[in-house]
Amino acid sequence: MNRAAILWRVASFAVAASFVGLWQLIANLKLVSPVFLPGPDRAWAALVRGFSSGDLWSKLAGTLEHMAYGWLLASIAGIAIGAIIGSSRTMRTYVAPSLEFLRPLPVSAIIPVAIAMLGLTQAMALFVISFGAIWPIMLATIHGFAAVEPRLYEVARSLQMSRLAVIFKIALPSASPDILAGMRLSLTVALILSVVCEILAGLDGLGHWVLLSARAFRSADLFAGVILLGVTGYVTSVAMSLAEHKLLAWQAAQR
Repeated sequence: MNRAAILWRVASFAVAASFVGLWQLIANLKLVSPVFLPGPDRAWAALVRGFSSGDLWSKLAGTLEHMAYGWLLASIAGIAIGAIIGSSRTMRTYVAPSLEFLRPLPVSAIIPVAIAMLGLTQAMALFVISFGAIWPIMLATIHGFAAVEPRLYEVARSLQMSRLAVIFKIALPSASPDILAGMRLSLTVALILSVVCEILAGLDGLGHWVLLSARAFRSADLFAGVILLGVTGYVTSVAMSLAEHKLLAWQAAQR
């Protein structure tokens, strides 16, 4: 790690520590009622207490399960549909208007429809999470496939490669940077929608924990849940970035 990277990390931690210190100062001075704003010391104590009792472990596992299943379903469907559309100019021409109609549609507008059809169930949460998380992946896949160098397709035709061979041996490797970037973005969307569904449907997870804590004015537990959600989002994003770097190492070696 070079010196600039070390300095950047130190500065990042310093900024974070400054925010925590300011938060503790505001809590100690009681500029905001402790009922609504606990200090980071109380939030940390609630976090430790929740893990010690096992309550937060089950809530965290529930949120990760909802996020993972929705994200995986969105990834499979998004890559498959994006590959079909992106590899065909005709499909892009005819399907693009429908995509432009559905893409800006807020997920919040889909939730009542999903509840009406599926009820307040796990299936509803899976549908909502998948619907919201599929767009970054599918659009990135379409862009990646459409941006493949035309000469590569000419080479494939000269070699009489089948359509599946072209997709898996030429288009998919070429589009992999776009696809992985879309998957990393959709992972964050999946986490957000997991929390929303847990709050609305009362499903077991951190969203439900935060909601119950707010209703009972357990501000320390509320902030503990929010902090844990932030850490979860950060860790999953870093893990996805590391996987992206590992999977694209062959591209760096070719440069």
